[in-house]
Amino acid sequence: MVRTPQVRDLLMSAAERVAERGDAEWLLMHALGVDRAWLFAHATDPVDAASAQAFEALLQRREQGEPVAYILGRRGFWHLDLEVTPDTLIPRPETELLVELALQRMPQDVPLKVVDLGTGSGAIALALASERPQAQVTAVDVSASALQVARRNALANGLERVEFLQGDWYGPLADRQFDLIVSNPPYIEHDDAHVGQGDLRFEPRGALVSGADGLDAIRVLVTGARRHLRARGWLLMEHGWKQGPAVRALLTDDGGFTHVFTACDLEGRERVSGARFRSP
Repeated sequence: MVRTPQVRDLLMSAAERVAERGDAEWLLMHALGVDRAWLFAHATDPVDAASAQAFEALLQRREQGEPVAYILGRRGFWHLDLEVTPDTLIPRPETELLVELALQRMPQDVPLKVVDLGTGSGAIALALASERPQAQVTAVDVSASALQVARRNALANGLERVEFLQGDWYGPLADRQFDLIVSNPPYIEHDDAHVGQGDLRFEPRGALVSGADGLDAIRVLVTGARRHLRARGWLLMEHGWKQGPAVRALLTDDGGFTHVFTACDLEGRERVSGARFRSP
């Protein structure tokens, strides 16, 4: 007689098939419709055949390399629960540094104008809008599909006031100016082997790769910022951990900025650079 598997049996078996135990936990929580606390409080509970089969289907997708975020269709970022699809980059914890640095430059109760360029799922724009209700936040992306996801995330998180525009970087902004420009642009070199490995294989290439040195999009951001920043406004950009010196050089050589800096993520890697637009 075949014994009905328990919650812990499924987790132990899955741990031998996927590299991260946390992945198996997320997939089982999804299949059972429970949270992590329930999962461990009910480790010896039996799992019915339908739920076990659903878990097995999810597990097979993960074994084939599909990111957990795409399998679940969700990813947490800041304090938000966001929908993600293969049309959007998966929000990552290191990008929260960009949000923190932006918030430091956004005083409470001041109606600043902020734009997030290349918004994807809307993660950065929505995080800022949730923390600074008085700010006028605009989010731009070239992908209509990504903007649909971002709009749904805004509605789901009660942030309907965020404005969404479709276009390439500064293209849809005309002559509008902002107090703060933020962006997590593509910054991987086009021949970087990592693009064909792991989760990156499933993410939109246009949100990852940017020219021979990975800096094409960042050059556009730096050059265009002079037209779209108010005096003493800030430009903040995420980049690769080896690109800090090159990004600082771009900002310094432009001549329109002061207070050029780079901040490190929790692992001590240079992750976000920025500068302040000079007063005329």
